[in-house]
Amino acid sequence: MGSGYSKMKKQQKAMQEQLSKMQEEMQAATFDGTAGNGLVKITLNGEKSLKNISINKECVDPDDVEGLEDLIVHAFNDAIEKIKDSQSSGPGLGGLGGLF
Repeated sequence: MGSGYSKMKKQQKAMQEQLSKMQEEMQAATFDGTAGNGLVKITLNGEKSLKNISINKECVDPDDVEGLEDLIVHAFNDAIEKIKDSQSSGPGLGGLGGLF
């Protein structure tokens, strides 16, 4: 195996390091989803774990719990879509964004 093999191994290692770095960045990134013109805000990390939820007291109505539940679901889904968009269009991913 000549120098072509060692060059290929170096390129492979560099790609693995770049992929690992991008995965770490995604894990550290936060994504906000909102609903009801900002009445509900949810923050997820790149691993889709819930980091924070903020509910404006104006939308807390004991007679309309279902409405609040809907806002939470919509805010969560909004954050998930932002994560998906980031993964599929992130710089330098070269179409590999779906791997995260």
